[in-house]
Amino acid sequence: MDYQVDLNCDMGESYGAYKMGNDEEILDLITSANVACGFHAGDPSVMKKTVRMALEKGVGIGAHPGTPDLAGFGRRAMAISAEEAYDLTMYQIGALDAFIRAEGGEMQHVKPHGALYNMASKDASLSEAIAEAVYAVNPELILFGLSGSELVRAGEKIGLRTASEVFSDRTYQPDGSLTNRRETNALITDPDTAAAQVVRMVTEGKVRTVDDMDFALRAETVCIHGDGVTALEFARRLKGLLPEEGVRVEKIGNRFS
Repeated sequence: MDYQVDLNCDMGESYGAYKMGNDEEILDLITSANVACGFHAGDPSVMKKTVRMALEKGVGIGAHPGTPDLAGFGRRAMAISAEEAYDLTMYQIGALDAFIRAEGGEMQHVKPHGALYNMASKDASLSEAIAEAVYAVNPELILFGLSGSELVRAGEKIGLRTASEVFSDRTYQPDGSLTNRRETNALITDPDTAAAQVVRMVTEGKVRTVDDMDFALRAETVCIHGDGVTALEFARRLKGLLPEEGVRVEKIGNRFS
């Protein structure tokens, strides 16, 4: 095959009695799992269960640190300093890493969640703080960031391995950023449309923006939002379609091994 890509999904986002997503089913279809660490979603029991399932299925595990915003699911922008970003990133990586090590595994990557991810994509100081925290914990970890973003640049600058991420179910702005979720056209709900967007991003390195122009990007890992109502259908569609289009679906860690 001419191309390869990682399929990642945000998961472990249930909390107490509240269930979110279809983690067990989606784990059969993806190659990397971003596990919530208790700030925006998740709790210790959910973290342990998700880690065990991912290890059983051979899926790469990453920390998914977010802002301390359970009520807003970590999607509301917060005025945090670079030092706070460093501290909350390190804290959450450490929490998940304990569960992974206890189960005999190793952490593969770190991907900030929601508002933290979006703010860091454009804010160099936040990105550098996050990258520094990841590097301080383990310089072998892979840092996920929006393709072309400050987060990817910060990771590369400090010496981390990075993965440029694209989104199957989101529309793009002319500058390559994701359309704000408050906008009516932010989400792509049709599986065929989402799949076609992914194939083009991976094989052509381009995405059609909301103003009907092409934007060049690098697609090394594709995000499927686990809390989306069509997440499982998206995952099935992509897992079947990508090999037909000459794309090998493979865990991001294998790229660096």
